[in-house]
Amino acid sequence: MLVVFIVINAFLLLFYYLNTQVLIPKLLFNRKWWLYILAVTICFVSFFYVPREITHLILGNEEEVLKQEMKQQRRNSLQLSSPLPAANVNAVDSNAGMPKRPSFRRGNNGGGIHYFPGSYAVFILVFTVGTCISVMQQWLKAERTKKDIENEKLNTELSFLRSQVNPHFFFNTLNNIYSLAVVQSNQTAPAVLKLSAIMRYILTETQSNLVPLQNEVDFITNFIDLQQVRLTDKVQVNFQAEGNINDTQIAPLLFIPFIENAFKYGISTKDKTVIDIHLLVKGNMVSFSVINHIVKANKGIMETTGIGINNVKRRLELLYPQKHLLKVTELNNKFIVHLDIHLA
Repeated sequence: MLVVFIVINAFLLLFYYLNTQVLIPKLLFNRKWWLYILAVTICFVSFFYVPREITHLILGNEEEVLKQEMKQQRRNSLQLSSPLPAANVNAVDSNAGMPKRPSFRRGNNGGGIHYFPGSYAVFILVFTVGTCISVMQQWLKAERTKKDIENEKLNTELSFLRSQVNPHFFFNTLNNIYSLAVVQSNQTAPAVLKLSAIMRYILTETQSNLVPLQNEVDFITNFIDLQQVRLTDKVQVNFQAEGNINDTQIAPLLFIPFIENAFKYGISTKDKTVIDIHLLVKGNMVSFSVINHIVKANKGIMETTGIGINNVKRRLELLYPQKHLLKVTELNNKFIVHLDIHLA
């Protein structure tokens, strides 16, 4: 009986690896449905004959002894459970009843192995489990590959967006310093130093996905100082940063396009103008706002603020999906930007 058990299980184990390592990868995953079904069918039909022949070769003359032992075990079992006399029990057809233990015999008609009860169900179970595991592994692999491709695509897009910010910002800043140099202002040298600090920040720290918020605040401060060099006393800029800024990290260059926009549309050389910039960190929330009067009025100012704000909108979608709220509105001749970012 041990031989029968070993042969059947060896066949099932071989089929499991054949199915998971060869048939599924080569046929099923390549959409060769009919070839896969044919191969599994051949394996199932082979299960009727191959273990029988292998067992017969191994047992040889012991087959008849094994058959007699199984008959005797069946008789003993019937005698214990049946109220009939022993003579009647011996007369019971040897084929009656389902033995609780596996049997191996060859009948007069050349019949094959009587497998363990449920052997065919085990074959189907091995087939089902192996196929499900392989399909699941392939699906997980495909999902990982898809996620890696999406991450690579996002990183590529973010790098492109970030590369757009740099020349756009430097172009505007160099124009400001050029205007100082033309009038030979004594503020030209300090302006160049501030520009150097700004360039160092953009070219080094902003290559990371996250930067300390304090560094971003210092960057904004240098930018405002650099802008005020060319402005008159009629322009008042109020910048206030509150909360736990030192322990907070955020994606770089998210706020500067809105501040640039305020200086572009919110200053006047004739009338007094005010730009209010406020940054607040409260728990896991970063709130940023910019309010300025619309001095250089034109149609649809919110639609013509250049690549800077559109760039930030796209970066926010990529970096903080469903974790940010951006409102850009015009109210009473004021341009109002309010941005909330949930960092957790």
